[in-house]
Amino acid sequence: MSKKGKKAKAPLSDEEQLLLFQRKLLAEEEMAKKKERLLSQFLKDKLAKEEHNSALNLNKINTQWRTVLREVKTRELHKDIEILSQTFERVVDCKDNVIKSLAKDLSEAEEQYAHALRSHLHNVDQLLALQRHRLNLLEESYNMELEALTKEFETERKTIIDQHEKEIHYLQDVFMAMEQNYTDSEYESKLEFQSMWDDLKNKNLEEKHFLRLQLENIVEDLWRRFQDALRNYTEATEDRKVSFETLKVKDEKSSKEIGTQIKKIQKLQDAIAVSKGKIMVHSRESEEQNQYIRNDKELVLVQLRKLKAQRTQARAVSQENLVKLTLESNATLKALRKTVDKGEKILKLAEICRKFETEEEKVLPFYSSILTPKEQEEIENNLEEELTEELTKVMMHYKGMENFWKRYNKVKLEQLSLQHRRTQLLEINGKLREMLKQYLDGISVSDEVLSQLNPLFIVNHRSNLPQPLPTLTAQPGDKQLPTTYNIIEAAHMISHTL
Repeated sequence: MSKKGKKAKAPLSDEEQLLLFQRKLLAEEEMAKKKERLLSQFLKDKLAKEEHNSALNLNKINTQWRTVLREVKTRELHKDIEILSQTFERVVDCKDNVIKSLAKDLSEAEEQYAHALRSHLHNVDQLLALQRHRLNLLEESYNMELEALTKEFETERKTIIDQHEKEIHYLQDVFMAMEQNYTDSEYESKLEFQSMWDDLKNKNLEEKHFLRLQLENIVEDLWRRFQDALRNYTEATEDRKVSFETLKVKDEKSSKEIGTQIKKIQKLQDAIAVSKGKIMVHSRESEEQNQYIRNDKELVLVQLRKLKAQRTQARAVSQENLVKLTLESNATLKALRKTVDKGEKILKLAEICRKFETEEEKVLPFYSSILTPKEQEEIENNLEEELTEELTKVMMHYKGMENFWKRYNKVKLEQLSLQHRRTQLLEINGKLREMLKQYLDGISVSDEVLSQLNPLFIVNHRSNLPQPLPTLTAQPGDKQLPTTYNIIEAAHMISHTL
């Protein structure tokens, strides 16, 4: 045994000591982690228990606080009921006194009414006696006048009956003749109306085809005119080109002639210098010849200037005509392009609008006129009186657009009616929003509502409306108002304190 103990107490090496030390540290860390886990679990359980207990205590406090509030509220209500019963009894006593005074006034008024009725009846009896006497006198005079009037009436009646019978026979004859004429005229007018209706229908169809053909002819005529104008311009410019070339040749010839003449003049001057002696002898003849040559020279120069001016003027005129023709051709091309684009745009819009049409609009695209025949005749008569020849010509050009304007006006009226209905609905919506906001402000309790004046919001018999200032001096007959208490719920206080 002693040998084994000696072997166990043998010293450990450094590595073994490090391993033991590391093992101890790991064991201590594991124990610390276990303690932390146990502590955190214990704290979580304790926190859950505390939250549960706090919720239970809060519910208990709320229930006890509500019972206290109910007791206080019942006491206040009992006091209010006692005050209201006293005021009701006082009001009932006042009403009883008023009823008694009114009963006394009623009895006195009945007595006065009976006295006035008796005096009135006496006066009525006197008036009736006077009226009967007056009626007897009037009846006697009436009978006398009646007999005279009956005699006159019988005589006049006989004459009137005779005249009436004659007029009846005459009117019967006239009525028969008028009826016969009316039937004839009615049949003729019906035939005329039917024929006029057929003529107008055929005329409208013919005018429609004629306008279509006329528009096609106008477009062809414009194109033909444009081609003719282009051809005429080319022809006119060819003639002017030829004339310009001829004038250019003439100009060259005249310049050559001027050069030859200048050379001749130089030769003459040399001859004059050589033969001064001869010139001095024949001075008069040479002067006349020189003067004649100078005049010829001036005339040639003037003609040359005129030809140059004419050439420049012809160039300017031809250039202006060319510019005008190009501008007009460009304008016509632009106008034709605009008309073509407009037509294509109208066709595209018509196709788009066709998709949005209803079945009724597809079957009956043009609504019938609301006017009666008499009103239409009056409008036509007024238009015939006011129209002039120029205005009728313009109206004939735009007569084919009547159906388009009908449909356009119909759509415009529907748009205006929808806009008007939209404004009405927006006004109704705004009013409903205001009413809803008032209702929500009345039923909700918020800082904004509490800051404003609201007569419906009352807490502890107090409103937020401005109250009149109470008088400081209390009189002995005045009743003492009940004391009021500010009550705050415990749940509200706990929610702010916790």
